[in-house]
Amino acid sequence: MTGKKVWLITGAGRGLGVDIARAGLAAGHSVVATGRDAAKVAAAVGVHDNLLTTKLDVTRRPDAKATVEAAVAKFGRLDVLVNASVRPDECHSRRPARDA
Repeated sequence: MTGKKVWLITGAGRGLGVDIARAGLAAGHSVVATGRDAAKVAAAVGVHDNLLTTKLDVTRRPDAKATVEAAVAKFGRLDVLVNASVRPDECHSRRPARDA
């Protein structure tokens, strides 16, 4: 395998997900940037030959399946998964962390 990787990044419509997607592209990798609104992801990350943006709600299995199929169709494989998505109801949870 070459040094170029194919990254799938969830939650790439804002915040850390956008930053990771841009960094991956800048480093010469291919990126599948996902979010609940693919147009918002595309606007946030920008245009790039090595970029695929897809709609992915991580709570919906059909979205995940379609995203993986599109990624493999375009890039031939997936090498790295970055889960930067956050469920809105867990963003500001006041529950104490549980021991792993």
